[in-house]
Amino acid sequence: MRAVTTIRAMQVFADAERSFGRRIGFVPTMGALHEGHLSLVREARRRADTVVASIFVNPMQFNSRSDFESYPRDEARDAELLRSAGADVLFQPTPSDMYPDGFDVRLEVTELAKPLCGAHRPGHFAGVTTVVAKLFLAVKPHVAVFGAKDYQQLQVVRRMTRDLNFDVEIVAGETVREADGLAMSSRNRRLSPADRERARAIPAAIAAAKRAAAGGERDSRMLEALVRRGIESADGARVEYVDIRDAETLEALDILDRPAVLAVAAWISGVRLIDNIILEAGEPTLAALEGTLS
Repeated sequence: MRAVTTIRAMQVFADAERSFGRRIGFVPTMGALHEGHLSLVREARRRADTVVASIFVNPMQFNSRSDFESYPRDEARDAELLRSAGADVLFQPTPSDMYPDGFDVRLEVTELAKPLCGAHRPGHFAGVTTVVAKLFLAVKPHVAVFGAKDYQQLQVVRRMTRDLNFDVEIVAGETVREADGLAMSSRNRRLSPADRERARAIPAAIAAAKRAAAGGERDSRMLEALVRRGIESADGARVEYVDIRDAETLEALDILDRPAVLAVAAWISGVRLIDNIILEAGEPTLAALEGTLS
């Protein structure tokens, strides 16, 4: 696996690959890798001749300096995991190369970034889109793979790519879950065994909502309340938001009459976890119809 540490060297390499007619796949990460990240690398491997994975802990998307400084870093371990998953190039630019003195650009997707995490993490998605745009210009990929666990991020990147005419195909990698259903996340390692048990309430609650929707429940508020109760049944869990939105536009939905995303953010003993699931409404049951008419 080749290591590249400057934007200019990455561009030179990408230009050479493209001149040989080789398709470049790209997986951007912030390190602290787990199986979820590696599944994205393997997906890129299936779709490209050359796979580039980046590790860059982006200061622009953190809401506090302490969170940025405490973000876990293990470069040697991450590099070995990427190599074993099939990455051809590890791109690790420095902060000074990405954001040199005088850097004065912030790229923002507006409406899609407002709800959900955007409402609770001001400026976060502007940091995401700015760094992703810079990484695209460095790596020059034909295809880039993003995890569906960060659903709003995925949609924001898709909109940025479309609206700015980046010639990059955006592919969603499925959420990878632990054996107990918890979505894989770098933050999971901060959970104690007891907290980990409490965190299982999150995937259990959204699975219950999916079953209810498939059974005919179409009232978004009812489904959101079901999820909130399920999560808050775990001692010490605090819900930040439970929200059902249009799967593409992220507009609020009162009635589940089209594909929707159920997105959740919750705190377990100081650890913020996010998860989501796509909901499809089934035929209304008699109970659901009676609830609608009452």
